[in-house]
Amino acid sequence: MKFKTFIGIDVSKLTLDICLITADGVIEHFKIENKELSIKKFFKNLEKSCLWEDILVCAEFTGHYSNPLKVFCISQNIALWLESGAEIKLRSGVQRRKNDKIDAERIVDYAIRYVDKARLQNLDDKVIETVKSLSNERDMYIRDRAKYKSQVKDFEGYIDSDIYKAKSKRLKKQILSLTKLIDSIDKQIDQQFASSEKLTIQKEILLSVGGVGDKVATETIIATRGFTKFGNGREFSCHVGVAPFSFESGTSQRSRKKVSNRANKELKKLFHMAALSAIKMKGELREYFERKVAEGKNKMTVINAVRAKIINRIFALIRDNRKYEKSYIPSVV
Repeated sequence: MKFKTFIGIDVSKLTLDICLITADGVIEHFKIENKELSIKKFFKNLEKSCLWEDILVCAEFTGHYSNPLKVFCISQNIALWLESGAEIKLRSGVQRRKNDKIDAERIVDYAIRYVDKARLQNLDDKVIETVKSLSNERDMYIRDRAKYKSQVKDFEGYIDSDIYKAKSKRLKKQILSLTKLIDSIDKQIDQQFASSEKLTIQKEILLSVGGVGDKVATETIIATRGFTKFGNGREFSCHVGVAPFSFESGTSQRSRKKVSNRANKELKKLFHMAALSAIKMKGELREYFERKVAEGKNKMTVINAVRAKIINRIFALIRDNRKYEKSYIPSVV
């Protein structure tokens, strides 16, 4: 990827702070509204001095606040790289000042330094973002439904029966309403996956792995951006928080290998449930778990290893573009 013009954008709710560096090294600063019309006007003016295909736009990912920029760039085939704010901060050295203008400068500097690591947005990312939004909404409704269900259960037998009946009726109405909303969102998620052949195949591959259910498959595809964000299972294991690391310094500090707290805790929880399901099913993962426990290994350590095995199995299957087969024999080339 050879780019001549680099643009760093600090995204906030209302504004975009922009730092632009041209091929000649000229630095320019802009501040515009975070609206699609303002973004379109900015790039139209920019088109007078450079070609859109020569531009790399790097912006800090800020959830739905990044959507106007993302929608415009994807529609116009402008290279857009949305990067984690933590990644930019950790690679930007010691910082003593902070404002939106300086942040934009740091983002464009990051883009120039690490252009070889750029992960550009594409149409599949649009589907993934829609699925992510729907999945988050679904989780919110599930939490609310669980709250109402616990109310129905907890108050039974502890308050006046007439009051309980009226209260229970109202809560059950809410539960039914939320259940319908969850079912509706499930259908929308399925429709989004159906619109992308690539993502549909990926989900089918994931669901073929023992212990992996619909929620784990969906969240894995979202987190990996359709298996474009992480190069292998080890990298994703680090992201999830199941890869062990050694902690050593000099000759005096030693500790056993342990996982890092810098992890996606929700995904870790999902893969923990997947591992618990896998060791209850007949198969090599259950045999592995029972063998290691019999050897005296700590159960949680073995479960963590099962989580890592599930992740590595998923990435191997995606690499080979095939579903899991228990008696699979690889072809010899």
